[in-house]
Amino acid sequence: MQVEVWSDVVCPWCYIGKRKLETALSRFPHADQVEVVWRSFQLDPTIPEGHTEPTLPALAAKYGSTVEQMAGQMKRVEDIAAGEGLDYHLADGVSGNTLRAHELIHLAAERGLGGAMKERLLHAHFEEQRSVFDVDSLVALAVEVGVDEAEARAALADRRFLPAVREDIDTARALGATGVPFFVVDRTYGAAGAQPAETLLQLLERAWSDSHPLVTVPAAEGCDDGSCAV
Repeated sequence: MQVEVWSDVVCPWCYIGKRKLETALSRFPHADQVEVVWRSFQLDPTIPEGHTEPTLPALAAKYGSTVEQMAGQMKRVEDIAAGEGLDYHLADGVSGNTLRAHELIHLAAERGLGGAMKERLLHAHFEEQRSVFDVDSLVALAVEVGVDEAEARAALADRRFLPAVREDIDTARALGATGVPFFVVDRTYGAAGAQPAETLLQLLERAWSDSHPLVTVPAAEGCDDGSCAV
């Protein structure tokens, strides 16, 4: 069974949603047969590559609120994140274009390290205030999870994974995703937002039931009355 997750590495709800998915999988008896694939999505693709800006005032301006009001909203998200064991520092965050970060996840996925790369980028951005935007910072993070340094630098230079990132984004739109995280199981069932772990578990169970229907075999001889003596 395949679970695809569209998300961005600078989306606070995406990291929370990742933890909720992990909780759901920990309760799912067939978790060892579930493949989680991390798909690309950009919260703000209009930010020019190479440009970064403090998140707090930028979001306040975007949504027409004061810096103080936005800081209060961020604090509420930080409290929710803390409930998932995450130590956010949103008011100190920096925003930028995440295309190269997503390209790096695609490279890592080819090496069987997609999940580790996704986690490292989220942790770096939200809990360490490390950059996930410039090439040198991204290469350093890639090396930490086991990606070859020269290979990471070359891939980010020639942009070989940019078409795959754009294809992910186009697919999300085709599937009706308007926000992230966006969970899709076997391209059949979907759930948007940082859903409770219980909801995601129900999604997994339903998809598993549909793909593994119960097969009833004929009753054994001597069991015609619906019961068998032991």
